[in-house]
Amino acid sequence: MCYYNLMDNEKIKEMLLDIAPTNLEFTVTQTGKESKRVNGFYMPDTHEIFLHNKNFENDNELVYTAVHEYTHHLCSEDLLNDTGNPNHVYNAKVHSQAFWAKFNTLIKLAEEKGYYKLSIDDNPELKELTEKIRTEYVEANGRLMQEFGKLLIQAHKLCKQSGIRYEDYIDRVLQLPRATERDIRKVATVDVNPAIGFENMKVVASVKKSDDRAKVEQDFMQGNSPAGVREMMKQKAQESAKADPRSKLEKEKNRLEKTIAQLSQRLEYVEEAIANL
Repeated sequence: MCYYNLMDNEKIKEMLLDIAPTNLEFTVTQTGKESKRVNGFYMPDTHEIFLHNKNFENDNELVYTAVHEYTHHLCSEDLLNDTGNPNHVYNAKVHSQAFWAKFNTLIKLAEEKGYYKLSIDDNPELKELTEKIRTEYVEANGRLMQEFGKLLIQAHKLCKQSGIRYEDYIDRVLQLPRATERDIRKVATVDVNPAIGFENMKVVASVKKSDDRAKVEQDFMQGNSPAGVREMMKQKAQESAKADPRSKLEKEKNRLEKTIAQLSQRLEYVEEAIANL
């Protein structure tokens, strides 16, 4: 792999342009300072990237921050292209899902081009620890939550048999937040690989079509970041909505009906609670 040593400002800029081109002029400045607050920052009004290079112990750390700030620059350019209004200044303090998705795409490109390195193989101790985390915690927790969900499904049936309101059972017996309970039950109703971890399993389980679920799960298995996967799902949904406006309205209708049902259920619970006071 090829890495720069003691990268100067121009070398950093050349690297960033090689990773992703931009038509919006920008500058890179290493401040020669150390900061406890931030490793770098981007000035959207002047399109300047500042890097506190004394925060870094090696070029790998510097590249990571440079790509992070460059992502803000590209997002600023996207905003300018979308609005056509130069007075509409991008907010570089906001790190949205779209930002993280773009950043993760760029950092992977930086790795492919040899500017950045994320390899645990060079550190046997870290590699062993990573395997332990993945198998004994991430995957094990995912499998545990699947089993937990199956038990909740069984509890739901038994509550009906006993004339017990399942929502009250969840609220006061198990003391689980209802949203958490729904997520746990959901991952037990679809076939999801626990190796991706519970949080990512929830994302996969939220996809209705089995083929689409398989694609999302594959994206996780290939090492794409959670933010990147969710952003791809969002973009696909937006493209689908544009192609089929009826589908968009039906989804909104379903969402509203679900919200109304949840609010009605909550209202009933509150009324029962008031009556018992």
